[in-house]
Amino acid sequence: MREEEIEKLRGVVRDCLSKHLYSSAIFFADKVAAFTSDPADIYMQAQALFLGHHYRRAFHLLNASQIVLRDLRFRYLAAKCLEELKEWDQCLLMLGDAKVDEHGNVNDTKDCNVMYLDKEGEDREINISSALCFLRGKAYEALENRAQARLWYKAAIKADPLCYEALECLIENHMLTSEEEATLLSSLQFAPEDGWLSSFYSCLIKKYDKETVVEAKFTELEKQSCNINPSDPIICTLKNNTDLLACKAEYYHQCGEYQKCFELTKILLEKDPFHVKCTLVHLAAAMELGNSNELYLMACNLVKDYPHKGLSWFAVGCYYYCIKKYDQSRRYFSKAANLDGTFPPALIGCGNAYAAQEEGDQAMLAYRTAARLFPGCHLPTLYVGMEYMRTHSFKLAEQFFMQAKIICPSDPHVYNELGVVAYHMKEYNKAVWWFQKTLSHIPSSLSEMWEPTIVNLAHAYRKLKMYHEAISYYEKALTLSNRSLSTYAGLAYTYHLQDTFPLAITYYHKALQLKPDDQFCTEMLTMALVDEARRGLDPRNESR
Repeated sequence: MREEEIEKLRGVVRDCLSKHLYSSAIFFADKVAAFTSDPADIYMQAQALFLGHHYRRAFHLLNASQIVLRDLRFRYLAAKCLEELKEWDQCLLMLGDAKVDEHGNVNDTKDCNVMYLDKEGEDREINISSALCFLRGKAYEALENRAQARLWYKAAIKADPLCYEALECLIENHMLTSEEEATLLSSLQFAPEDGWLSSFYSCLIKKYDKETVVEAKFTELEKQSCNINPSDPIICTLKNNTDLLACKAEYYHQCGEYQKCFELTKILLEKDPFHVKCTLVHLAAAMELGNSNELYLMACNLVKDYPHKGLSWFAVGCYYYCIKKYDQSRRYFSKAANLDGTFPPALIGCGNAYAAQEEGDQAMLAYRTAARLFPGCHLPTLYVGMEYMRTHSFKLAEQFFMQAKIICPSDPHVYNELGVVAYHMKEYNKAVWWFQKTLSHIPSSLSEMWEPTIVNLAHAYRKLKMYHEAISYYEKALTLSNRSLSTYAGLAYTYHLQDTFPLAITYYHKALQLKPDDQFCTEMLTMALVDEARRGLDPRNESR
């Protein structure tokens, strides 16, 4: 058979693969390999077998060739076959015994002399070393060696910043703290034309910068344009890209702008109903808004379309949690965690359902498991501290809040909890300091979500007998929410301590309008009225 006829058959194989006609591809690739015995044709045959789900046969073909340990592509595809067969130890053996340090730098002298047959027809490839590192990471994660998996994922993204899957695993599985994510991103060597990718990655990692900084990143990316046809006046940008907008929605949720987040995710899901990240953020926003109808519809659709995904049953758990049926919610959160062991919201949701029923031991178990599996996520550690605070174990609570602060030093919620625990331990100066730190770390302008923090700060100032500062913060809290009993009661009591009885009486009345049977305000109103009456009868006041 002439060379041009062989080349024509190779073209048929490639076309069959592109059209997903795998049996045809396997048939013709087998004949081409038989005619030529060329390593590239043997690789093409193995690729066709792999894509046709004949993993054992593909592995045998690659392993039988004399080139498998000398060509990185052969080795990688053989390891991919073992990955699909779930033979993780054999997969690691095939990949070799390379070492990686804490910073993701690989030391593998054996691979220095290994050849790599370049594929034709590709302008730009993912570095094969990056792909090998990523596969090592997946194997270690499957073997539950998450420490090694984390190092190999870091090595993969450092070997080639285009290996997005490695970064995705590090972020989605919360393997790195917020500082480690930022450090890793700054160490990546992007090509000059990949500046947009560096900006995009910075939007994917944890976002605790000030609102102006984060918004500037989004604006910079939205301006990225591509005009392929100079004669075409339409310029395409990333402004309406679903991934980018999902990142923005996630940031809105983080800032407590739940309605804004919900509206954005609703628009995105109309455009792309099966976008996983957007779906998760949408569920979280609906939960915060108490929108049980939306949660019910989302859960029904997800279970119908993806019955084997953890996210679907997590949505069912969210619905039951929203309507306060915690037993059912816990059952479905547990099912989601069993289906997907790398899905942090399921374990945290399970812990929250136990905590809502005051089953502290079970809640702690769920949170501790989440903290062990996802060391880069500070929320499980934060929730453990909150459980200890609920049982008045304030010293233990403080220890866990400090651990959460080490993992994520920029989250204002952590500082708020440290302030609350200091207040309970009667360390009011420390409480004021932590509450002030909370306000300084809030990324956006103050919203109603932060009203309790301002009220707590006012309480702490009142305990320190700094009444003017306390009144100032109580009034600031009222600008955010005028339906808070604690704010009116605290403001009334502060005026009462200053002997400003008319204002104290006014605010006690306002507090009682919100809760007429409040015992503290009822008793203190009576005392304020008596004190005001006595002052009115005091002859010294009459002489004035």
